[in-house]
Amino acid sequence: MKTVYHKADSRGYADHGWLKSHHTFSFANYYNPERMNFGVLRVLNDDQVASGMGFGTHPHRDMEIVSIPLEGDLEHKDSMGTAAVIRNGEIQVMSAGTGVMHSEYNKNKDGLVKFLQIWIIPNKMNVEPRYDQISIKEGEKLNDFQQILSPNADDDGVWIYQNAWFNMAKFEKGFSREYKLHDPKNGVYIFVLKGSAKVGDQTLETRDGFGVWETDKFNLEALEDSEILLMEVPMELP
Repeated sequence: MKTVYHKADSRGYADHGWLKSHHTFSFANYYNPERMNFGVLRVLNDDQVASGMGFGTHPHRDMEIVSIPLEGDLEHKDSMGTAAVIRNGEIQVMSAGTGVMHSEYNKNKDGLVKFLQIWIIPNKMNVEPRYDQISIKEGEKLNDFQQILSPNADDDGVWIYQNAWFNMAKFEKGFSREYKLHDPKNGVYIFVLKGSAKVGDQTLETRDGFGVWETDKFNLEALEDSEILLMEVPMELP
């Protein structure tokens, strides 16, 4: 098994006043040639947006864009005619495909919006742009892996144009469980949202990231009550 460890305070950081963002991988003005991606996982941004502020209308193309709100209400509008608000406990996906314009704003009159912005390189280019949003059903699977994204429209969660699976793990202190990969060519990037956990001999604290690949399984143990996002993605770029 190969691994890579990204400590929370090693991430890139940008402070634009209205936006504060930590970048796990190279993004915008943060460039680290050793932190370009994890397989097809290209962007993992940990964003917080000030009240009444947001990202103005901007373009995307040929990218699967996943948003997971952690706190507050995030308003989304796009050139497909979508106008929606996503909240903690929900997940949004947008296949940019042949091209889409969209904007994102903090809907709250006071208080921050905190969310994860995740970009996945797709395995199918020039598709018709699409949008989807679902509830993750918080607490439904305590001490279990709760699938929130897959390649299959009929499976639990949203779907994307890539051989990827995302799971949310809400584990109580001391609970451990084995994760089995869906595809031996994939790897898993583990991102601790809250609490602390252990994979093998590696201890992970809040906002630490840990990638594992060239293995078919690994064990995840919660060292305290924890919330952890597991992103299984192909390691070979298209």
